[in-house]
Amino acid sequence: MEIWINPACSKCRGALSLLDAEGAEYTVRRYLDDVPTEAEIRDVLDRLGLEPWDITRTQEAVAKELGVREWGREAADRERWVAALAAHPKLIQRPIITAEDGSAVVGRSEEAVRDAIARRPPV
Repeated sequence: MEIWINPACSKCRGALSLLDAEGAEYTVRRYLDDVPTEAEIRDVLDRLGLEPWDITRTQEAVAKELGVREWGREAADRERWVAALAAHPKLIQRPIITAEDGSAVVGRSEEAVRDAIARRPPV
C-alpha cells in the first residue's frame, strides 16, 4: 500500500494516523517532492476508476491561473488534465491510497481509509 501525501495537509495526517493505529503496512510518497509521472497518474486514475478532473483541486491558485474549471471533461480532454496534474502536482487531490488489491481510494474520510486497509488481494 502506498499513500500520496502532502505533510501540511490535515486529511493526510489523519489518514496516516489511522493507518498507524490499524497497523497497516504502507509507504509514504510526498508527491509534491516525488512528483508522479503522467503514466503514474494514468495508472492511479485507472485504479481509482476516476477521471483526472475528478481528482483535481480546482480551488488552488494554479488551477485558477490555468482556468481548469473551463476545460472540457470529455475523453479527448483527458490528456490535457493528466499533463496539468503532472506539471502542477499541487492540483492532485490528497491523500490517495493505493490498496493491496490493485485498486485505490481518495482517503479524505475515515471510511475511505478503512476501505483501503480492508482491500486485500484474493488468496
